[in-house]
Amino acid sequence: MREHRQAGSVEGTIVRRGDEGYEELRAAMVWNGLKPDRFPEVIVRAASARDVPAAVRLARSRGLRIAVRSAGHSWCGSPVRSDGMLLDLSGLRRYAIDPASATAFAEPAVTGRELATALAEAGLAFPTGHCGTVALGGYLLGGGLGWNSGALGPACHSVEEIEAVTADGGTVRCNERENADLFWAARGAGPGFFAVVTGFRLRLHPAPGAVTATMYAFPLADVEAACQWAAEVSHELEPTVELALTLATAAPSTTDATPRPKVVTVSATAFASDEEHAAEALRPLGNCPFADGALHHRAPGPTSFAALHETADGLWPPRLRYAADTLWSDAEFTALLSRLGDAMRDAPSDRSLVLAPFAPASHDGDLLRDMCFSVLGETYAVPYAIWDDPSGDEANLRWLRGAMASVESLGTGHYIAEADLTADPARAERSFRTNDWDRLQSLRARYDPEGVFHTYLAA
Repeated sequence: MREHRQAGSVEGTIVRRGDEGYEELRAAMVWNGLKPDRFPEVIVRAASARDVPAAVRLARSRGLRIAVRSAGHSWCGSPVRSDGMLLDLSGLRRYAIDPASATAFAEPAVTGRELATALAEAGLAFPTGHCGTVALGGYLLGGGLGWNSGALGPACHSVEEIEAVTADGGTVRCNERENADLFWAARGAGPGFFAVVTGFRLRLHPAPGAVTATMYAFPLADVEAACQWAAEVSHELEPTVELALTLATAAPSTTDATPRPKVVTVSATAFASDEEHAAEALRPLGNCPFADGALHHRAPGPTSFAALHETADGLWPPRLRYAADTLWSDAEFTALLSRLGDAMRDAPSDRSLVLAPFAPASHDGDLLRDMCFSVLGETYAVPYAIWDDPSGDEANLRWLRGAMASVESLGTGHYIAEADLTADPARAERSFRTNDWDRLQSLRARYDPEGVFHTYLAA
């Protein structure tokens, strides 16, 4: 049975393994249609931030290690661990915007779409995640590679303060002056963070007066030429232009060929003060020397955060099965994506894709200071295996691991928020600079000496 308003003053819902409804709830803890074969001993669904200290005390009293969930968008289902407590924060959805100070307070389950919509009405913006359904909690703890990050930096750079519950059940405020080391860890530690963040104070930015996008789609055989051209153009673009390469099956709007071919797309989105400046920002992309070979070209035109989120929803819809991994590299995109292009030709699912954004966290070192989030290479790629039939699990997971193996020798690290932590125990450590990893371990020993919180998923 489920317990309400019982057990250690928790006002939310407590469901134990074996209770009626446990398996349904466990499955719901992961947005991914591919569910991990891991089983928490108890799931606590917090009704409010007040429940979090009580849940931590309850876990301590029963010797249960805690894993934390905001909305369950971890590709590998990191919050779902065996033999401990899953603390579900999806009920913590309050937010408040203060236009006068250009700040906002947001609880961890507020989604990027919710925040972006409300901010737009106030003439403000924040580098929310590319997928509008991603909640702020896990996104910000992992660093946050979102819209307009080239100009604004990773989203965690715009976090001014957090409220957190530590392993002893106490509540602390963390910023650059108070509990500064815990604040440093909260900006990038990801699913291995050793406290529960119940609220974020965000620094907001002026909303762009115009958002404009353009795109070319070329046959996959042209991947090296497309990469070389995009790399050359990237040096002419302002930081407010988000440039990305994608390897995928052509969208229905791109071609009516059957079967639809594999393509490499070069897409760019400009965030500017007005349409004139947006058009000027995208001007270097108007001079493609082999544009005649494009299967499709979308001329620069206006878009919006809502439209950008809708596009992402189309690439990563709910209820499908997903596996993903990440790679930082110092190799040029021509080398990195030619190998991943070979892998794309053999992808068992037409939904799978490889995303390779330019400077996803900004080249501006001032936007990357005082945080444990680490930029570990000049180039970055994320292969996604996406499929719908459970009978395809083995083939698609094998494809993802094979695609990563093809570029592993070019890698310099991973991005903790989207890395396949089950692929290799070294994934977590390789997501941080050596001195930052060592500092994280030292802080964990200091703030959570008894190991109340789960560390990084390894299997």
